[in-house]
Amino acid sequence: MDTVKIGKFIAGLRREKNLTQEELGERLGVTNKTVSRWENGNYMPNIEMLQLLSEQFGVSINELLCGERLDESSYRQKADENIAAVIGEQEQSRFTLKERCDFWRRKWKRDHLAEIIIWCVLGIAIFVAAMYFQKYIFAAADCIFAVLLYFKKRNQMMAYIEWHAFDGSGK
Repeated sequence: MDTVKIGKFIAGLRREKNLTQEELGERLGVTNKTVSRWENGNYMPNIEMLQLLSEQFGVSINELLCGERLDESSYRQKADENIAAVIGEQEQSRFTLKERCDFWRRKWKRDHLAEIIIWCVLGIAIFVAAMYFQKYIFAAADCIFAVLLYFKKRNQMMAYIEWHAFDGSGK
């Protein structure tokens, strides 16, 4: 889809109705900056906004997606092209679940690297000190604590990944 062409079409429709970007934005519940971004081709209106724009200007969503008024003969062909384009864009931008999980796992590890290093250094220091002073009970307790801490942190990481990778709204 040609977002610049769509933006010019929206701008032209707005001017036909003698509306400013601010007035159109107020009618649609968006800012004038959002309208400007649509008209410049920087952003594409979402489906709800396309429906509102369609009603506002008396054109079809298909015409908005084409960036031009359509006659009866080309309407069906352009509709098929628009559907194929939208599906193609979704396929190109879709990440697999594994890719999303890997991304959020790496991000969690990066964000918590300092904490992980501190816990490791502290655990090793306690273990070495316990062994040096022959306090084997403290060494054993340190190992048990390390295992429990590992599972706690791993569980936090998995919850974080699940929240972001599956829901997608935890940004």
